[in-house]
Amino acid sequence: MNKIKLLSVVGVAAVFAAVATSCGDGTTRSTGWEYARNMYDPIGYNPDQPNANFKDGKTAQTPPAGTTPVGFERFPYSSSNEDYERAGAELVNPFAHSEENLAQGKHLFLVYCAVCHGPEGHGDGPITKDRTLEAESRQLENFPNPPSYARSDGINSSRGGLMADLTDGKIYHTITYGLNMMGSHASQLSPEERWKVVMYVRELQKN
Repeated sequence: MNKIKLLSVVGVAAVFAAVATSCGDGTTRSTGWEYARNMYDPIGYNPDQPNANFKDGKTAQTPPAGTTPVGFERFPYSSSNEDYERAGAELVNPFAHSEENLAQGKHLFLVYCAVCHGPEGHGDGPITKDRTLEAESRQLENFPNPPSYARSDGINSSRGGLMADLTDGKIYHTITYGLNMMGSHASQLSPEERWKVVMYVRELQKN
């Protein structure tokens, strides 16, 4: 028998032995040999697991003061009126005014804002109109109309000045923190998406 045949026979025998031993004899619950166990048996702790590496025995620890989570962008303005005015004076949209950015801003506005503000920003969204729950023949509560962005409507902001004169920073601050019946949209829209919505709102102000 030449060397090639011998190696082939040995290889086939080794494979057969590995398969046979991994299958077990049917009377035990052994899974046989395990290959690279750490690939499917994670070494890391889950956040809710006990952890002896820390004094309090917890895996989830409070981040050190002053640290910023990965992917998180800090907004150095509070929700106060003073910081609203400061944001209005200091912040400028960092994204270029382009058809692509404007189209994305319009899409986000229609998804998240138009239900109240209306598709053209006139404050006539469907949630402000008479609506009936057909399954129960019940009239749904109407929400008050938010102020129109359009210059032609000449509506004032509740914080003073025309809605059509709101700056990039004031609009961004309001999207981030909310105002009156409008809740914060910081969890729904990323900072980049908020700026693109701002860009589209500035277009609506020109109407």
